[in-house]
Amino acid sequence: MHLPHPRLQFQKSVATTWLTLLGYLTTMTMTSDPDPLPALTRSFDRMLGQLADASAAGKLSYQGRVLDAAKRVMKQPGGLAELEARAARLDEAGIFAGTDWAMPAGLVPGMVGNTLKSSDSRTVVLECLSLLRFLAVQKGEHPTSGLLHETADHFLTQVLALNLDRIIGAGTEAARVQASELTPAVDALLRRLLEAVGTDGILTQLVDEVWRILRQRPLQVDHVKTMILQIAIAMGREGSGLGVRDARTGADRLISALFGPSELCREDPGLDAYRARLEASDSGALQAEATGMARAMHDTGLVSDYHAAFLRFILDGGQSHLLPDALGLSSTGLDALRCYQPLVHRLIEVAVHPGTAQAVLGLSLMLERGIMYSPPIAPSLWRLLGASMSPDCEAALTTAFGEGVSPHQRLVAGMICLLGLPLGVGQGNNPTCQSARALSIWALNDPDYLFWLLAQVIANDHIIMYFEGDALDSALLPAGLAQNTPLDADPVSVLLVPHLDRIYAEMGRRVAGRLEDPHRWINPELHGWWVGREFHIAVDIATGKLHDYDRFLRDFHLAYHPLHNGNEPVVHPQPAGIAVTDSNGVFVGWHAITIVRVALDQSGEMRVYFFNPNNDSGQDWGLGIVVSTHGNGERLGEGSLPFAQFASRLYIFHDDGLRTPLAVPLEDAKIDAIRDMAIQSWARDRVGV
Repeated sequence: MHLPHPRLQFQKSVATTWLTLLGYLTTMTMTSDPDPLPALTRSFDRMLGQLADASAAGKLSYQGRVLDAAKRVMKQPGGLAELEARAARLDEAGIFAGTDWAMPAGLVPGMVGNTLKSSDSRTVVLECLSLLRFLAVQKGEHPTSGLLHETADHFLTQVLALNLDRIIGAGTEAARVQASELTPAVDALLRRLLEAVGTDGILTQLVDEVWRILRQRPLQVDHVKTMILQIAIAMGREGSGLGVRDARTGADRLISALFGPSELCREDPGLDAYRARLEASDSGALQAEATGMARAMHDTGLVSDYHAAFLRFILDGGQSHLLPDALGLSSTGLDALRCYQPLVHRLIEVAVHPGTAQAVLGLSLMLERGIMYSPPIAPSLWRLLGASMSPDCEAALTTAFGEGVSPHQRLVAGMICLLGLPLGVGQGNNPTCQSARALSIWALNDPDYLFWLLAQVIANDHIIMYFEGDALDSALLPAGLAQNTPLDADPVSVLLVPHLDRIYAEMGRRVAGRLEDPHRWINPELHGWWVGREFHIAVDIATGKLHDYDRFLRDFHLAYHPLHNGNEPVVHPQPAGIAVTDSNGVFVGWHAITIVRVALDQSGEMRVYFFNPNNDSGQDWGLGIVVSTHGNGERLGEGSLPFAQFASRLYIFHDDGLRTPLAVPLEDAKIDAIRDMAIQSWARDRVGV
């Protein structure tokens, strides 16, 4: 008799909890009309030819017809093979022109699963055609789509890893109810991709990806929890051939941290049973629960709903002496807890619930930061705890997060998380890196101001900020870069980003005619007085060409490199701009980041530690420049690069203009090496005026 792995016994409870909500996806047969595929294919080919012959402006009118025809083909047995054979032609004809899929190198694997579940059939078909395009590149049949074979293979592997539930047949009842006419075709496509890409390493890659993301301690972890659930289900199907054994060790820690972090909930008994066990436990067992919960939380960055239930139990039961151990506090955090114990207890009462369990980690790290000793912070937290939210704010939070807890509880939990993990905030799937960076800087450097902005929004649905002496009221300004309220962000971002985005856009409009980069004036006004007023830019605004680039690099070293600036540290986090490049070193665009600090790593190499508001700092910028997120002295949420590599992608920075007499000149060879790295990548076409 085959016994389940002892650390996987919890799966029955997970299956009961999650699969009851999601349901089993049943096998659905495709239409069986007497071979309609040839006629449908001929009709499709005619429309595809019309799309190919249309002008750039006229392609939009033909795209919808081609997508409708592709949908009819997809639904037939053998239809996917016909579309697969035409993937290159579809791309070349312009099926993706003018859409979010037009630049395949910028697509995000994590977005594919939700898109394939869209109620808009044309969107689903377009995503399927995009996957077939990646498959054509992976097979070497479509070399002109701007993708490398390795890139396409990696993308498809990630898509498969993130959609294992559909591939391995772990469908759910809700999925069956919500299934559309395209569900069988989509499932068939994923199986086809699996056949082409192979199963080796998918689970291993998924586990590695989860750990890589969690080491950065993001605020939003729902997608991570979904991936861990998929890992758990797949590991329970030993015959799936998905490389389970190679991934087991790392997966086991993730699974237990989420569904069984301590002895009394090891087999995931459910919250009611767990509370009953707590009530029947002696002091020794409760002490073991406290330390076990904290160990799992700080090991992974995940907080189990059982942890939230435990904190509420010990406070309700008068056993608050266990709270420091349950939070995993050091002497610093313990001192803060003792000084502000009533406030901390109230924060737990309001914000810590199953469903907002990540607030436990935020609370622990907020206490460890010691920011509550700043005189305005405790009163600001009390004000937030007692605040009444406007109907619009409540509606925005409910739309983004549902009704599991109240909007006010959700917001308090979100603020705790942001203060505990100021480098964990991300912009979501929105062009709002400036706003996300601002939230991070304020949470890191000026939380009092962040509280004030949030108080304005929840009370009056607007923010008033000043730009060069003029008041800017977000309620009176047109929309900025974000056209809709961000729904894929943390609670504080959901409320503040739309207002910050409008103000940022208005600042840009006011300086548009100055013929210099607008961030010279915007960054200090938006982020705070500590932003250096000395502004340095690597390119000429009028031409886009490199301008006095060697001087730019020397100034950056004199401002930030400890061996050249008299060993002065970065006093305040400073906004900066980088030229983002893809894994081939090709220029993608400009992007806002924060320089947090510059220091030697454990190997003696000088590194720049920075914050990237893109939810994931670990990126390959090409030509050997790969951003590190752990293992090189990074703190939670930081990315890092060797100083020279970072400088080669930098195009804007600020400094305070305070030059030390101890500055050490920079060798020409170092400047030459950095210039060469830039010219080989983003500055390839920017040499000369």
